[in-house]
Amino acid sequence: MLLDDRVYLGTSTKGEYLPLKYANRHGLITGATGTGKTVSLQIIAEGFSRAGVPVFCADVKGDLSGLAVKGESKDFLEKRANDIGFDDYEYDSFPTIFWDLFGRKGHPIRTTVSEMGPLLFSRMLDLNATQEGVINIAFKIADDEGLLLLDLKDLRALLVQMGQNRKEIALTYGSVSTASIGAIQRGLLVLEQQDGDLFFGERALDIRDLMRVDRDGRGFISVLAADELMMSPRLYSTFLLWLLSELFEEMPEVGNPDKPKLVFFFDEAHLLFDEAPKVLLQKIEQVVKLVRSKGVGVYFVTQNPADMPDAVLAQLGNRVQHALRAYTPREQKAVRAAADTFRPNPDFDTKEVITQLGVGEALVSTLESKGVPSIVGRTMMRPPSSRMGTITQAERESVMADSPVRGLYDDIIDRDSAFEVLQRRTETQQVEEEKARPTPSNNRRSSRQSVTETAIKQLARTMARSLGNSLVRGILGSFRRGR
Repeated sequence: MLLDDRVYLGTSTKGEYLPLKYANRHGLITGATGTGKTVSLQIIAEGFSRAGVPVFCADVKGDLSGLAVKGESKDFLEKRANDIGFDDYEYDSFPTIFWDLFGRKGHPIRTTVSEMGPLLFSRMLDLNATQEGVINIAFKIADDEGLLLLDLKDLRALLVQMGQNRKEIALTYGSVSTASIGAIQRGLLVLEQQDGDLFFGERALDIRDLMRVDRDGRGFISVLAADELMMSPRLYSTFLLWLLSELFEEMPEVGNPDKPKLVFFFDEAHLLFDEAPKVLLQKIEQVVKLVRSKGVGVYFVTQNPADMPDAVLAQLGNRVQHALRAYTPREQKAVRAAADTFRPNPDFDTKEVITQLGVGEALVSTLESKGVPSIVGRTMMRPPSSRMGTITQAERESVMADSPVRGLYDDIIDRDSAFEVLQRRTETQQVEEEKARPTPSNNRRSSRQSVTETAIKQLARTMARSLGNSLVRGILGSFRRGR
């Protein structure tokens, strides 16, 4: 049943496979709570890892940590394997790297404020249009003057400086109100109370650490501990969107590879689109459309296909649909909409079957030759080889101790950045003001800068602006390094 060029999903009237050649055409795993979505994600991640494809997934409930540990013999697993003719079924563990924004259940994962960019940062703070405009000005000033915004204290310091120099800033960048600055500062305080400040700083994540392959040629599965993170849904969704944009901006074009360079699972995908402004939705659609040419397959996991915007849904060629409930008119409409996304099977009514599927059973359709969707099959999903459910703290620590990124991200680096630069500017300004105070001996000289002083300051401004102009931001406002 296991083949080298495809991922085995389960059996309908035939074996159902996800061809690696079309795996970067994205996918969707849907179904009501408790119908088997997480296990489907688990077996697909196993299949990609076995094929040498690195995987990133968020572990919302803790169940995906079991990927790191060999499965345990269970009668119901072996019965399922026997029922579907999975003759080469065996228990196995998979190379896993644990990550955690808070650094408690995995290696810390960080980015800098500058790298996140104004659009996503505004989304994270839930700012209105006026406040987002102020954030855009702040990032533009930082870019123009070569100020590094590494962590939240850097952004705070810049906002204070902007508040103190509102009139001068308005002439070049536009008006900045103290009310907007105050609202942003309050948003930063709330973010800190949610431990969101732990996400900003250095060492920032190098996406190449998500692209690792072990000595046996199997792709590492990066598992983000997201049980705590889900308590802050906007932080969760913004982080995953930032990571997706980083992959898009930093990875080279590869066209249509024989297998993906990385597969990215976006669990609880509805959080990405809830209350998102139209401009952000358009940019998300653009990233999803274009990132496949970088060899990245994006698989959204959510309860209902209706959670996805139509423009994104149309790009998801590989589908695993678990059971949906149809008790209310709205639910019945959602079932009809889900059924209509499949290529019909003459042997059954897709709409009717969606409500009858048992746990671990799904409707499956994947892209076949020339990228054409297969006829939907009522499928008994294969059992996982790794453990179903969570692992112990001791097992987690053992995996982390043997991790290829052990020690790389554990210590915070606090180098010279906007906070320190602005602090020195303030101190220098205070000294100059002291010197400029008129005295009988230097009244005329101290009231104006010397030619040399003026030239030095002008050179500094030019160099800072030159550095800022060399920075290029991508679709979602994040840095495009090395371009």
